[in-house]
Amino acid sequence: MAQAPPPQRIHGRDRELGAIGAMLDRARDGRGGALAIVADTGMGGTALLEAAAAKAAPRFRVLGTTGVQGESAVPYAGLHRLLRPLSGLIAELPPAHRDALGAVTGGPCRVTPFVLYAAVCELLSRAARNGPVLCWADDVQWLDRVSLEALAFAARRVQDEPVAVLFAAHGDGRAPDALAGIRRLHLAPLDEDASLQVLQDALGCGTAGGDLAEDVVDLACGLPLAIRDLAAALTPKQLSGTAPPPRSLPADSAPRALHRRRYLRLPAGAQRLVLMAVADEWLSGATVARAMRTGGIGPRDVEAARASGLLRFEGEAVTARDRLVRSSLWADASREERQDAHALLAEVLVQKWQRPRRLWHRAAAAGDPDDQVAGELAAVARESRKAGRYADSWRVWKRAAALTTDRGTRAGRLLSATADAWASGRSRRARALLRELRPLTATEPGATTEARVSRAHADLLRGEIDVAAGSPATAVPPLRDAAERLAGRDADAALTALMWAAEAADAAGDHDAYLEIAGRAATLPRDGTGPRTELMLTHLAGMAATIRGRYAEAAQRLGRSVLLGAEVTDPAAQAWAALSAFVLGDAPAARTLAAGAVASARRTGNAPLESFALVVAGRCEALLGHPPSPIAACHDGLRLARATRLHGHAAEQLATLALTASFNGDENTARGHLEPLTGAAGRRGLTRAAAFGSWAAACLDLAADRPADAAARLSLPGGAGPAHPPARLPAVPHLVEALVLGGERDQAVRAFEHYRRWTDGTSRAPARSALARRCLALLADCDAEAAEHFAEALRLHEAAGAVFDLARTELLFGHRLRRGRRPRAAREHLRAALRIFERYDAVPWTVRARAELRAAGETIAPPPAAEPAPPAGVRETGTDGGGPGTATATRTANGLAGLTAQQANIARMAAEGATNREIAARLLLSPRTIDHHLRNVFTRLGIRSRVELARLIR
Repeated sequence: MAQAPPPQRIHGRDRELGAIGAMLDRARDGRGGALAIVADTGMGGTALLEAAAAKAAPRFRVLGTTGVQGESAVPYAGLHRLLRPLSGLIAELPPAHRDALGAVTGGPCRVTPFVLYAAVCELLSRAARNGPVLCWADDVQWLDRVSLEALAFAARRVQDEPVAVLFAAHGDGRAPDALAGIRRLHLAPLDEDASLQVLQDALGCGTAGGDLAEDVVDLACGLPLAIRDLAAALTPKQLSGTAPPPRSLPADSAPRALHRRRYLRLPAGAQRLVLMAVADEWLSGATVARAMRTGGIGPRDVEAARASGLLRFEGEAVTARDRLVRSSLWADASREERQDAHALLAEVLVQKWQRPRRLWHRAAAAGDPDDQVAGELAAVARESRKAGRYADSWRVWKRAAALTTDRGTRAGRLLSATADAWASGRSRRARALLRELRPLTATEPGATTEARVSRAHADLLRGEIDVAAGSPATAVPPLRDAAERLAGRDADAALTALMWAAEAADAAGDHDAYLEIAGRAATLPRDGTGPRTELMLTHLAGMAATIRGRYAEAAQRLGRSVLLGAEVTDPAAQAWAALSAFVLGDAPAARTLAAGAVASARRTGNAPLESFALVVAGRCEALLGHPPSPIAACHDGLRLARATRLHGHAAEQLATLALTASFNGDENTARGHLEPLTGAAGRRGLTRAAAFGSWAAACLDLAADRPADAAARLSLPGGAGPAHPPARLPAVPHLVEALVLGGERDQAVRAFEHYRRWTDGTSRAPARSALARRCLALLADCDAEAAEHFAEALRLHEAAGAVFDLARTELLFGHRLRRGRRPRAAREHLRAALRIFERYDAVPWTVRARAELRAAGETIAPPPAAEPAPPAGVRETGTDGGGPGTATATRTANGLAGLTAQQANIARMAAEGATNREIAARLLLSPRTIDHHLRNVFTRLGIRSRVELARLIR
């Protein structure tokens, strides 16, 4: 029996492993099948084959073969390796099949292809009589043609046999034509988390610091083999952070060798075009055309470069395929080849907007620093920065720095490159530039003041990046250091550093650090106080007072911060003012200030600040708006955070989305957000996001009538004391409800006492006052007292426009009345709750309301079910006559307004022909969640197919 090598740990391939596992399960039940894994070299196809063989080994007979390039022209070589363990069964085959397989084992070769292929089928079928069989074939691009065609022929005919066939094709991401008709699994590059796990496995007992790990993962472009090759080549100094990270794969790495072979096979003109694309970020069609006229590049060269897979042609833009290709080919290029590429680019980049690149390539071709060119580039960079074109300006600053001879000036330009790379949303690039900057900003004794200030600004940038990227605990020390060094020199920058340090401490749940930072900010020396400075100071002081439980002081400070928010245009300051309003429960001010922060960030083109503003906007809308409504800011923010690798912001958005979905009991959607949130929060120490996630899970428990579980999630160690962080306080009404329903009234009283002090001290907002009244009603011993508090809560809910909270209170009020033997009064409130829950498609709450109504003596009709599908052969009636189709269209048109915004959005996309998976990708939900929503849409509209839905929407 052929055995694959012991499998290595596989990360980031759950979909593929699931498909392979399902195929093996079906084969074990007698329903065979085949899969073809198609991947670039080093993408992990072989590892999947090994995992499949290991999984199958206890129950399956495992047969395997691997294509060998040197044997690709040898007929039957692959079949010989695959079938040799079955040689004893060949003698049992019918003579024609036995003779055909004799050619494989070295006998006379008088056989037609069909007879040979049929013989392979028969042999596998015989082998499967004693138990299921797994056949795997690796590197099928190098299998001889006859072997591959025979195995593919058999793979297409095993559906009624306990046989599974698994292929893996490597190289250029294309499967051989012989595998037509076999389901394919195309392997995509690993995501960042999976790549980091592969790196950690590869290092074994060693570890790589966060910066080095990110560099390796970024360079490897999601290729598992590249990650392992880079890990194996790391030196002790690189691992300790005292030497620069690798800039390319090792010379003997298989992916690098593959790129080199592809490049060397190209004609000279095509090689010239490839190196031009490697030397520059991207080439326009006009630039390529000029290179064809002056650089000896012909049309055939362009086509050869396109076919090589080394370049990406998108519209008129031509770029290197990825950083792995770029770094590998540039490392293998000679000095002369590099200079020739730079010189040709300097010649063909002639348009006005290409001037910075032209200057850079001209200097690079000369090979020496040039302060005059560096100065010209710096001037261009300033213009680009002023226009908000950070994606351009950071590159120009970096090129200017590379050509600058003076150490201090070079450090300043590199710092500008870092700041603009960060503003453009390139967090990894900014980190790499910070590492490049570090030797130029030493702070040892004797360092210049300029170097110390540059290091402080670099630490400020590093801290900002760490906060947004999801490493809040590591962000606090450099931000504190930056503030200390900048105090007395740049008061505004020092205070900004402390603001981000406070944000990091809050995200990490370190409120002792927050209080220390707020105290340090209050003692900063400053010349005068403008609106922005005062806003930041009052926000810090107000939040510190909230943490200490000094709610009256907090209200005064935070209120001043909110007022100052109208006087500033800085996106971060506007966002902090919005957070002040959020703590106060001032919904209109919070939403206005958050929207202003988003707009200001977009105007300036600053991606991280836009992402931060969207986090704040989503939180304000979710918790101060009218949930459970779709949160556009959260979806926009999640897309931006993921695109810019701001994992901390992404976790915050996931928490808000989970919380919003959980309010109406949408478990599928909420769990879909909670799963990635839980992993990210645990790995990165994102305590605040985890707290919101716990709140979301508790809301699901309440909707499912699990109050004890909800209370356990929401209760803090040591009880609900005054050190409750602001992220916990808004959840107290749900905690009180869970404790009361779970029979823990004394704990509920203690929890509510701090919530009442908070709302009385900081907020006169009717929404929070309504929740406080609801808590009092739940805690009341006397039914009359409870009714009074419930009635006032309902009035305040209506005043605040908090419709869903209104329904929840109606349900609790009805429950109390029913338990108090007042069923008629209970039914009035329960009906009101049911109407709202149905409007929001809050299925668990609808079920609860219906159950309460039935218990109160009301006869409840079952919810409308979808009409059965017509019998086979019966055509759906059109809507252009007066038949049933017209009635259906009229009925559904009248009900369209009853859909929630989420349902309506999904319905429109489905009507346009989008699949569940496509809709899920657009909305960042799971296909299962989309299916759930569509079933509810069909039920609510009284339709039974997408055809009817399309007619209705049209």
